[in-house]
Amino acid sequence: MSITQGTSVRGTRVGQLIATVVTLPAALFVYIIGSLTPMACDSCNGAEAKRFTRSFDTAFTLLQVGLLTSLALLLASWGLPQTEKTAARRAVFAVLAPSTVMFSFLLFTGIVPTPN
Repeated sequence: MSITQGTSVRGTRVGQLIATVVTLPAALFVYIIGSLTPMACDSCNGAEAKRFTRSFDTAFTLLQVGLLTSLALLLASWGLPQTEKTAARRAVFAVLAPSTVMFSFLLFTGIVPTPN
């Protein structure tokens, strides 16, 4: 029996399920870490505080955009029809969702300076 283009394929939601189980807790953890980061510069004052605040504001905005992007990729992987034609696209979206969380966190930590 062969599967024709556009027919439904069973058992192909495993990738999306794994991506969901990894992405959602990781995104929550990264968001909490990002939200607590300003406490690292509580003792900063003057120019150092201004520099930290300016870089943090930019980095936190990028982190939020990255986390929303990962959520959109996850929703896209679940929202595509469960057919053979879209199987590759669903798999790519499922892999990109947790990867985007990690990339966003690395970008965030790269932008925010460590206070002295």
